[in-house]
Amino acid sequence: MTESVPAGWKPVLDPVLASEEARALGGWLRTEEDAGKTVYPPRGSRLKALELTPLDSVKVVILGQDPYHGPGQAMGLSFSVPEGVKLPPSLRNIYKELEADLGIEMPAHGDLTKWAREGVLLLNNTLTVEAGQAGSHAGRGWDAVTDACVAAVAAREAPSVFILWGSHAQAKAKRIEGLRGGRHLVIESPHPSPLSAHRGFFGSKPFSRSNSFLEDRGRGAVDWSL
Repeated sequence: MTESVPAGWKPVLDPVLASEEARALGGWLRTEEDAGKTVYPPRGSRLKALELTPLDSVKVVILGQDPYHGPGQAMGLSFSVPEGVKLPPSLRNIYKELEADLGIEMPAHGDLTKWAREGVLLLNNTLTVEAGQAGSHAGRGWDAVTDACVAAVAAREAPSVFILWGSHAQAKAKRIEGLRGGRHLVIESPHPSPLSAHRGFFGSKPFSRSNSFLEDRGRGAVDWSL
């Protein structure tokens, strides 16, 4: 693994990254890139979610599946794209729900860095993908890394919110012991993809529900404006 683990996450991830599975993942990624395959996001951005949101600052976790696989899209934060990149359909639907829920006008850009700095851990289950090949790095070893991150948040005493959009995110969370013990709020709905958003994502009010929960427990609301 060539990525540098942010200091606040090192106690969580150092044992995982020392495992044979993680070493195999790192070797496989190097082999793929040495063979000329393009991997997104680029090196140095693959742990961006952890860099921007230290463990002790996490208030909300939003789980994605894997990075965007188009040129210039993936930036290491689930659902986020850099400024100047066209809004992906799922993110556009997230913005529609944000406006309906909190009255925040749809932003002109797709960069969710501000959310990350507000304590929203924008974590994909798989942290890399081959260009043009959605899901191509699933099952290669990232699960151990991201499972450890989610488990670390769930293990804290601080109440947090887990927003699980779609069956993939919901299945992952069910593997995390203690997540549903009552200390945290788990918000589940269909994925914001155009294929499923009308089945219950729209109207689910994840942003206001998160803030009500956090404020009631003295953790302070997230500023969801961008």
